[in-house]
Amino acid sequence: MFSGIVETTSPVLSISNARQQRILTIRKPRGWKLQDGESISIEGVCSTVQSFDRNSFRVVYMPETLRRTTLGNIVTGNEVNLERCLTLQSLIGGHMVQGHVDTRARIRAIRNEGEARLYTFQLPAKFSRYIVPKGSIAVDGISLTVVEATHTTFQCSLLAYTLDHTTLGGKRPGHEVNIEVDILGKYIERLLNK
Repeated sequence: MFSGIVETTSPVLSISNARQQRILTIRKPRGWKLQDGESISIEGVCSTVQSFDRNSFRVVYMPETLRRTTLGNIVTGNEVNLERCLTLQSLIGGHMVQGHVDTRARIRAIRNEGEARLYTFQLPAKFSRYIVPKGSIAVDGISLTVVEATHTTFQCSLLAYTLDHTTLGGKRPGHEVNIEVDILGKYIERLLNK
């Protein structure tokens, strides 16, 4: 479980493909102590540390993850958002994020609003029922508040701090992002359908 508050970004050092899996080696952030099997959110995807050394750690993705997320588009040198999993002592500054990406969205427009930027994202219509104004959403693992929502789009306003400390600040219209809708909406829908 994560909070959607990205701790840092780090570059992908190498990528290899084997047996329909994608293996990413990522530079280990300074001061991070890792364990084999630990969960880390990478671009909003709950990822298991397979191995690590002083300078890097390795994660492996299966075909389902590559189909559903943007991880198949990452190339060596790309920066990725990183967040370690929550502990019982963690502050939850965002919202409860599982790291289970629901779909991808495309950045449709970016507009300056003073020091902030208003991002418009387009996503498959079937996910719009989970997105409400002033509700929470995870975009590339970043906990954001929805400003407006339509049948196929939603908007979020990002502060300069978020733009400077996550990968979203470097993305432009046309780029795809990972989307995890708020889990509460999915649970409520399931209960009402029973």
